[in-house]
Amino acid sequence: ALLSCCQHQAINVGHSLLTSNRRQRLASTTRARRHARTKVTSEERSLKAPEMGVSDATAALHSLELNEERFVGLLRNLIGEVEHLQNTGVGTAYVPQEDLAIKHVLEVLAPHRTENGGSLEVEHVTYAEGRGNLIIKYPGTGTAEDVLSFVGSHLDVVPANADAWNVDPFSLTVDGDKLYGRGTTDCLGHVALMTTLFSQLAELKPALKTSLTCVFIASEEASGPGIGVDGLVAEGRLDHCKPGPVVWVDCADSQPCIGTAGAITWHLTATGHRFHSGLPHKGINAIELGMEAVSRVQSKFYQDFPACEKEREYKFITCSTMKPTQVKCAPGGLNQIPPEATISGDVRLTPFYDVGALKASIEAEVAAINADIEKLPMRGPCSKYVIRPDGSEPIVGRVSLEWGDHLLTGIACNLESPAFKLMCDAIAEVKGKAEPYSLTGSLPLVHEMQSEGFDIQLIGFGLMSTYHADNEYCSLSDMKDAAKILSRLIAKFG
Repeated sequence: ALLSCCQHQAINVGHSLLTSNRRQRLASTTRARRHARTKVTSEERSLKAPEMGVSDATAALHSLELNEERFVGLLRNLIGEVEHLQNTGVGTAYVPQEDLAIKHVLEVLAPHRTENGGSLEVEHVTYAEGRGNLIIKYPGTGTAEDVLSFVGSHLDVVPANADAWNVDPFSLTVDGDKLYGRGTTDCLGHVALMTTLFSQLAELKPALKTSLTCVFIASEEASGPGIGVDGLVAEGRLDHCKPGPVVWVDCADSQPCIGTAGAITWHLTATGHRFHSGLPHKGINAIELGMEAVSRVQSKFYQDFPACEKEREYKFITCSTMKPTQVKCAPGGLNQIPPEATISGDVRLTPFYDVGALKASIEAEVAAINADIEKLPMRGPCSKYVIRPDGSEPIVGRVSLEWGDHLLTGIACNLESPAFKLMCDAIAEVKGKAEPYSLTGSLPLVHEMQSEGFDIQLIGFGLMSTYHADNEYCSLSDMKDAAKILSRLIAKFG
């Protein structure tokens, strides 16, 4: 507009001999151009904040505070849908409708979407009716290599028994700093956090070299193959995230989780011979046989998969473990020797051991037990695992092993990743210090993504003590600190 004005004055001075009508036409044209240019500039300003330099963007991100009203309002809406977000697996009593949660996320993001003049690219991807995933992008100015992604916050929850809660699990209860409701810690609190953060980025419009992606996923809590992040990865929709770190936002306690364990369930069934308990020498006690077999299998496990130096380096709370957790017996009277018993449990295997090697070891030990069943210790002089009736074939006890459907593989995060080092720096700036930890809990999907070439880093801001628990809650102050940590991490990538 200033240039147009100068041109107008120069024309008037340099062409003083023009007719009055000609001067009026020129003036009118110049004013029209000035008005049009001013109008465009005004419209652009309504859509685009003034371009920030690197230092301006860094300062803006370092000063970002979580929009508390927006965060709590969205979380309230999300928790209000929880009855329909409970998940126990496809074909079971609870099959979630994650699109009910996505609806509220989209309402918050609507003013900031590119189609509405904003800076966020939003894609709703669905592989099963009503069960969507959401991909949100904040484009940067750099190359395809300059990317930082936040994945893993999921839209489903574990079921809640309202009778066991002190508050309504299906609505948000605010009690000071505590925000109660199923999903506040795992994982709708993270969904509300990341949605609010990206909406605030869209308002700030920092000029970033790094492109940011946030992905909310379906079907994390129970089986639903191809519905959630596994479907997104298989279809190549997250390939753009591979060049940079992927921060998996579904852990707890506001510190980096650098390792998780695999979880493998097992069932060992002992088959004996029913008889009157007053004549125990004529029966094979399946409970005794099963317990002795499990004891020997456990000994083999700890021989082949002992505590190792890597576990100490990664600060695992415990080493790999194998233990029974449930016992089921054939029905009968207390005065009968039980003919069958199944002992079930799980293995927690740190990521420095191979699941295939574990299975091979345990299966070989079960085969060795069956090959010489009488080598097992017996419980007293009348306890037997082989009965040899006169004139009949021997009755031989045996054990069989079956692996459960539940199989998760642990991961060890790359401690040399720039994301890990910068994340620790950001946490230290906000919390005072970073304290990485590992645990033999398990996360679904992350090993598969790491195997596909993604640099997975783990963090979360709920409370480990309330994960999947009755009266689940998160801390509002932790979520406010989380926004500071994540915005500073973004600033460090630039």
